[in-house]
Amino acid sequence: MDKTTTTIGVVGAGIMGSGIAQSAATAGFKVSVYARRTATLEAAFSAIRGSLEKLSGKGLIGEEPSTILSRISPCHDLASLVGCSLVVEAIAEQMEPKAELLQQLGALLQEEAILATTTTSLSVTALGVASGRADRFIGMHFMNPVPLMELVELVAGDTTSAATISFARQMTVALGKTFVTSKDSPGFITSRLLCTMVNEALEMLKEEVATAEEIDTAMKLGGNFPMGPLALADLIGLDVCLAAMETMAAGLDSHKYMPALLLKEYVAQGRLGRKSGQGVYRYDEQARKKR
Repeated sequence: MDKTTTTIGVVGAGIMGSGIAQSAATAGFKVSVYARRTATLEAAFSAIRGSLEKLSGKGLIGEEPSTILSRISPCHDLASLVGCSLVVEAIAEQMEPKAELLQQLGALLQEEAILATTTTSLSVTALGVASGRADRFIGMHFMNPVPLMELVELVAGDTTSAATISFARQMTVALGKTFVTSKDSPGFITSRLLCTMVNEALEMLKEEVATAEEIDTAMKLGGNFPMGPLALADLIGLDVCLAAMETMAAGLDSHKYMPALLLKEYVAQGRLGRKSGQGVYRYDEQARKKR
């Protein structure tokens, strides 16, 4: 993987998109980040700068934050991505907006370019068809927070080419991460396991089996998890968890994937987790407070 000639495009400048951009730039790639709103890009660059400074302070990156940040370019026009070797779509977990965007990108990019989606649970095959370049389309499901998490889940669609799969594997390694491969099945590996656990934890919370803190502590100390399922849900985003559960419930045709009532209630209330300031727990600048 020649980092001097490979430019990565990232469409979407939220938590996932900015994390992918940061990781790619840290690995030495030039990166173009697209978002429609100037404020969104400014917030993304501020978050990336803060993250890099924190990692630098801990001695976890080998270059100055300013050097890494200089590899990332903002753009408001999709046409600015036309020279990218890889473009990663990282917008909200909704089929129609993703399909519409991927169709635009598929028609715009050079013929040899690879297009990827970060979907957590949607059909990679269907999104590939929407892109118009199904053979050069693949799922690259990065874990959140991207700069700290080692795993990338690769998901090939029904007609993804062997060359595209090989490219995605090489790219994952070049980003300093480890890949696993999954069949294009609703939820893949990670979302199917993690979101199901989160859903059950929310059922237990609704039934008052235990408090949120007790449920999380039980899994941290009893299951050796780095964080409990409810804290994890807040980190992932409760809206993302809900979308994944709905996709799995429909795609796998099983009652066990039906979203918990409390999960639906929280999302309807705008309690989406860390990104909204409140999910299962409430967040402020100092610490996590009890819900």
